Amino acid sequence: MNFIGTNYSGEGAVPQVCSYALGVLDKETQTLKIVQIEANKIFRLEPKFGDQENTADETPKEVENKEDIEAKYNFSTKKSERAAKKERALRANRDPEAQEDLNNKMADAKVNKEALEVGAITTNSARNIPPHDTSATTPQQAYPLQKIIFKGEWRYLLDIMELLQQGKDITPEAYPVFICNRIHKIEEVKDEEAKESLACIFSYINHLIKFKDKHSMDGFSSAKHHKLPNILTQKFNDMFANQESKRLADDKRDLLISYVLVLTLFADNFKTEFTDIAKDLRMSTGDLRRHFEFLGCKFIRENSIMLATLPAPLKFPEVRMRRRR
Repeated sequence: MNFIGTNYSGEGAVPQVCSYALGVLDKETQTLKIVQIEANKIFRLEPKFGDQENTADETPKEVENKEDIEAKYNFSTKKSERAAKKERALRANRDPEAQEDLNNKMADAKVNKEALEVGAITTNSARNIPPHDTSATTPQQAYPLQKIIFKGEWRYLLDIMELLQQGKDITPEAYPVFICNRIHKIEEVKDEEAKESLACIFSYINHLIKFKDKHSMDGFSSAKHHKLPNILTQKFNDMFANQESKRLADDKRDLLISYVLVLTLFADNFKTEFTDIAKDLRMSTGDLRRHFEFLGCKFIRENSIMLATLPAPLKFPEVRMRRRR
């Protein structure tokens, strides 16, 4: 990279109201050295890429239009900079030839429909939520379970069912508190297929939480000896893992949390009390409530207990961008 400097001459004599200094940070020693600039002379350096020989032969161009320079460089505030941009835009619009040329170019431009479709998908996936159907008329169809737990994965989620059949207890040392508080629901289900399905959902929740703990600083010890089926290890690595770090990226962690919360809704028949799953995820109930809201959930209070529900069809809250002051 080369730098070309331009010195603008012809300035009027004005009183010196400020001085300039250059700060250099040494990242290895973490020391900042501040050096005064000689005679307060500032040169604007522009990086030039490409052939070094051609760059070396370039000479600073003389200033031809003082108005353009002032509009480009001499802004005392952000407000004046925006005002200058608006003025240049208005001048361009008043030029009929330039406007006609722009219209002709826009008419000949080709629309990249694939890019528009990708943009729409990206905006939707930016919510970090599982596969869903906004036209679904029931909560069960809003987040299709078959798109969360794949067909070939169910037979690897029978650990809880096998422990119950052997008469063993499901303890908080091995399973999240959310599951321990609801393990009695499996025995209450009469249909054997539905009973096994609920046990597998509990098991999938456990694997997701343990995967999150394994890739976090505060929960690593709890997941140190957890055995994750190989088929889920590969899937979770593809969906959530960070190739550059052992810790999960924020967006991937949010996606994992969304998968957990959707499955808790299935486990509680789409009306769930979430204080215990908040503890399992090592989050506050306030933070977890925002995650539920992004999933399209609403909240009701029954017997002084706040419950998250999933109405259908899904209606997501608008994503609001914070304005910079």
